[in-house]
Amino acid sequence: MEGPHHRNSQPSGATRRTALGLLVGAPLLAACSGIQQSLSQFSSGNPEAGPAGPQQQPQAVGTGQVKIGLILPLSASGNAGLAAQSMRNAAEMALAEFQNPNIQLLIKDDGGSPQGASQGAQQALSEGAEIILGPLFAGSVPSVAQLTRPRGTSVIAFSTDSSVAGHGVYLLSFLPESDINRIVDYSSGIGKRSFAAMVPDNAYGNVVEAAFKQAVGRKNGRVVAFEKYGADRATPARTVAQALGQADALLIADDGDSVVATADALTAAGANLRNIQLLGTGLWDNPRVFASPVLQGGLYAAPDPSGFRSFAGRYRTKFGGEPVRTATLAYDAVALMAALARTQGAQRFAPETLTNPSGFAGIDGLFRFRSDGTNERGLAVMKVASGGSTPVAGSPKSFGA
Repeated sequence: MEGPHHRNSQPSGATRRTALGLLVGAPLLAACSGIQQSLSQFSSGNPEAGPAGPQQQPQAVGTGQVKIGLILPLSASGNAGLAAQSMRNAAEMALAEFQNPNIQLLIKDDGGSPQGASQGAQQALSEGAEIILGPLFAGSVPSVAQLTRPRGTSVIAFSTDSSVAGHGVYLLSFLPESDINRIVDYSSGIGKRSFAAMVPDNAYGNVVEAAFKQAVGRKNGRVVAFEKYGADRATPARTVAQALGQADALLIADDGDSVVATADALTAAGANLRNIQLLGTGLWDNPRVFASPVLQGGLYAAPDPSGFRSFAGRYRTKFGGEPVRTATLAYDAVALMAALARTQGAQRFAPETLTNPSGFAGIDGLFRFRSDGTNERGLAVMKVASGGSTPVAGSPKSFGA
């Protein structure tokens, strides 16, 4: 699939479905090691401890008439600042590749704090921003929303914390709910009806638990065992191992190292994992998982890998370095804004435009915003194999009703 810079703009008489169907569409890149993991460190708080650098000066990029605020923790410490710079680069790359879009990015540095995000949003709004992209931290989203909601201005934030979505705040991020829905739907389609699960006892595990139980219920399946673990995996592993005779699929939802440790704990508890279909999330896209003998043949949901590979190659050519995994979010957000500004006229950023059920095509495949501010993604199903993974079900070409 070609990028937005290769697509022809739609004529003014195009229907909304047609116009939005063309959107972001650059070639698509999959989860490198841990999509949700790479975002989770930014989703719910402040950057890691340490002094932030000097705040970067606001900058306007592009010469279009439609102004877009972009709020990132550019001067934050550690990984957050590195991610923000990579996301900024990706945003500028989207502008360059979209062939002179009629937008101007108003880039603001929030320093990784709610106060900084509020100041950045206030500046962008006073300069005429019609929509705000960012911030990255969940803790900063409410301070931005306090300013945008009274104006009826939408926010597209990059947090993975669904609790900050809604009422004009939309999340363009990798949410674990999409992974769980896809893998449960696929498993049900190949005849799996009884499920067991082990998940971490943390915020990520709580989200997975709710999504998993709902998804299994929708498919008229049953959960025969569900255990959470902290530092001790052995006790919950014994409970799950004893119940596996009643299950035909087992979900282990965690990052790569923890998935391997959990599988080892289950094996030590007497479970024969070769006799059950193992299931995972996008966090399984990890060399440690691929190298584990007991996880071979496991299935997990993730974006199609080809998109990020293409994006990363173009990024390397332009900036001489590797993009962070979250950089595609900024690219897709800016490309979406450019496409909407080109095709949707005065309704370009209206809620009914952003929540169009046909969705949009981005670097990581199809996505659409729900009315509650969360998102749904069209994901592939990948199978763990030695040295990598292979697709067993491709990404959908369109969303169902």
